[in-house]
This record gives sequence, structure tokens and C-alpha cells, in this order.
Amino acid sequence: MTVYTVEAPKPVHRSFRLTRASDSVAVQSQVRPALVLPEREARVLLAAAGRQDVSRGGVYSAGPAGVQVWSGEWDGPGGSHGSAVHLGSVDWSYDTPARHYITVYRVLVTAAGCAAGLTTERVLAQVLGLAGLTADGSTLAMNVPPPRDPFRSAELRQRAQVEGQHL
Repeated sequence: MTVYTVEAPKPVHRSFRLTRASDSVAVQSQVRPALVLPEREARVLLAAAGRQDVSRGGVYSAGPAGVQVWSGEWDGPGGSHGSAVHLGSVDWSYDTPARHYITVYRVLVTAAGCAAGLTTERVLAQVLGLAGLTADGSTLAMNVPPPRDPFRSAELRQRAQVEGQHL
């Protein structure tokens, strides 16, 4: 048997990383009514957060599930968070209530975020501000997205009506 020594590759920062929330979440707010954004605005928000990413000296770690706010850039070995502390997050889901929309459903502030004076409202305002949005309704005034019908498409309903079936 031959044994080779292999060095593990350095971890590369891949933007959004989950943190253990059980000990660190101090305040969590369910966004009610849910904040619904067109997908194009979410893309603008993610691009703005990417320009201020923790791997580039910024304070945001963005990914498909939302944006995390950190105390500073990640300065640890191999791209780890090092001395930076997770302060809060804005979480969303895609294609709800309909395709091409995102729904912001939760904002949380960690214990470190509370100690830094953050609130769920401030974290939400900070993240939305990246794309020039506000949560006060003035910027987010838009048509209500169409209701989601996850099991029945319009084409399926139309075909069923032609065939005399009820869905």
C-alpha cells in the first residue's frame, strides 16, 4: 500500500454561508405582510451587495437565500470570517407568490447585532438601501403580483374546461 500526502485546498469564499443561529440569534422578525419584490430588483440588490462583499472589504455576504450583514470584511485564514461578526440577515424565497418575484419573509439580528445597536428594521433598511429601495411603501409601491396556482396552470385549466372536467 502506498500512502500519499495530500494538502487540502484552501477554502474559497463562496459568498453566502450559513452561520449557527441557535446561540447567536437575539431578535427575529417575520415580515408581515410579506415584502414582495420583482426579481429584477432582487438582482440589483444582490449585485450591489456583491460589490460590497465581505471578501472584498465590505460587510455583506449575499446569496440566493438572502443577504447577511457582518461587522467587517472576512479576514480569517482561507477566506473564513476571522474577526468579523455576523450582525444580521434578510432572508427571502424565489418565485413566491408567483414566478419572477421574491418574498422577503424574515429579518434577524444576532446578539452581536443587538449589542451594536441594530434592530430588524435597521437591518432591513440597510440591505434594501443597497438597491435604493425602502420598506416604507413609497419605493415598493407596485402592482400586486398574480396569485400563485402551484398545481394548476392556465393551460391545464383551459384544457380541462374544453374536456368538461372540473379541477
